Parts: sequence; structure tokens; C-alpha cells
Amino acid sequence: MLHQISEALEYIKSKTNNFEPEIGIILGTGLGGLVDDIEVEYKLMYSNIPNFPISTVEFHSGKLIFGTLGGKKVIAMQGRLHYYEGYTMKQITFPVRIMKLLGINNLFVSNASGSLNPEFKKGDLMIIKDHINLQPENPLTGANYEQFGPRFPDMSEPYKKSFIKKGLEIAEENNIRCHQGVYVSVTGPNLETQSEYRYLRIIGGDAVGMSTVPEVIVAKHMGLSVFAISVLTDEGFNEVLHPVSLKEIVETAAEAEPKMTKILKELIQHI
Repeated sequence: MLHQISEALEYIKSKTNNFEPEIGIILGTGLGGLVDDIEVEYKLMYSNIPNFPISTVEFHSGKLIFGTLGGKKVIAMQGRLHYYEGYTMKQITFPVRIMKLLGINNLFVSNASGSLNPEFKKGDLMIIKDHINLQPENPLTGANYEQFGPRFPDMSEPYKKSFIKKGLEIAEENNIRCHQGVYVSVTGPNLETQSEYRYLRIIGGDAVGMSTVPEVIVAKHMGLSVFAISVLTDEGFNEVLHPVSLKEIVETAAEAEPKMTKILKELIQHI
């Protein structure tokens, strides 16, 4: 893995004039529009970067964007990777390690997820305050590289509390319906059954999705501060479930995206 990371870093630095980002951003399903607000300096296709996994999901474009947002130098993943695509957790989190070694101190993550909490409605936002990991594999299994982080990283504060507090303040100031809650990460790619939704709610979940937690684990392993936000694109708490299509999820995410972008931009400016 160290050799693969070294090759990727060498290529990226050669193509970006040794650009040194302060903040990393991972954009979820239907949420790639934040890139339009970045003053772009460089764009790299995942497929051109040595050893970099390629996003195979529709609506995930697969580009690394380098530029300025909110007065800060950022690197944004326009298109994330998922376990259900057939990648290992180490491959999924490879970009987080790359972003850290390029210089970021903070990681901002967005996703589209399903609401488990009856108070959290379709189209609302949810800032993640904690998570429950139901993924079958951990990105930290196997050899531990001490230069990246400790063998047993602490997860008592996976999401930075001051970021959560400021994010909620920004939402309130802008009349944006935004909650804080617990995110449950599952493999997918299928959505959940009624009984599964009920189970996930019983164990403490407010929203469920198929990403985010692996990246957060590796971010914390490498000492990054993390902020994560979900766009709630469907509701899993109803007694009668209605079929949900990817098209509907993407459309709901796109409608809510300007609100999410507002929070992220102002929070980045605040840091």
C-alpha cells in the first residue's frame, strides 16, 4: 500500500504544481454540484491517477478537483467509492490517505441517506453526530502503518463537536431544516426492508446509508477533524413503504443541495 500511495502522490503533485489543500471534501450521490462553487485550479480524472479506484456508480463523475472555496484551498472528490462496487475497504479509503498526505487537516463528507426518524423528513438535512458501523469489513484490518496512525485509534469523537455546533447555527440563521443524528452505515446496494428499517431505528439510528463511515474511520486514524452531513432523500419509518428509485433519490438530493452547499461553504469560511 505504501508503494501505491507513493506512486499516486507523485503523479498528483506533478500535475497540480504541488498544490497543498487545507480541506478535503467527499461529495455523495447527487451532491456533486458543490464543485460549481469552487474556484478550480486543477482537475484530475480518477482513471488517470496510478492505483486510484474508479467510481462505477451512475451520477458519480470520478474527478479530483483542486481549488479555492470559502477562502480555503480544497481538494474535492466528485464521485465517491462504495463497498458494493466490489472494492475493498482499503481501496475505498485510499483517497482519504492521499488527501491527508497532500496536506489536509479537515475532512468534510456529504451523502444521501434514508431517514429512520419520523421527525426527519424527506428533503431535510442531518448533520452526523455519531455513527453505527454495520459494514462487514474495517479499513484498518491488516498491517498497521504507524506513520499513518495508531493500531487502536480512539473514536470517542468521530465528528468534531465544534463543527457540528457551528453547522447547526448556520442552518438556523438561514432557515434551513437541519437536524443532528446518528448515521448507520450498511453495505447496500439494495434498500432496506420494513423490518430492517425498524431494526436500524431500534438500535439508535436516525438515518441509513451505504458510505461515509469507512472514510471517517481512516480520517480519524490519520488525525483529521471530520464534519459530515446527510441529505435525507427518502423515508424508511412509514408503515407502508413506497418503492424508491435512484432517479428520485438523485432528484431529492439535487433539490436539497443548495442548502447543504450553504452550510458547507460558511463552515469552511469559519475554520
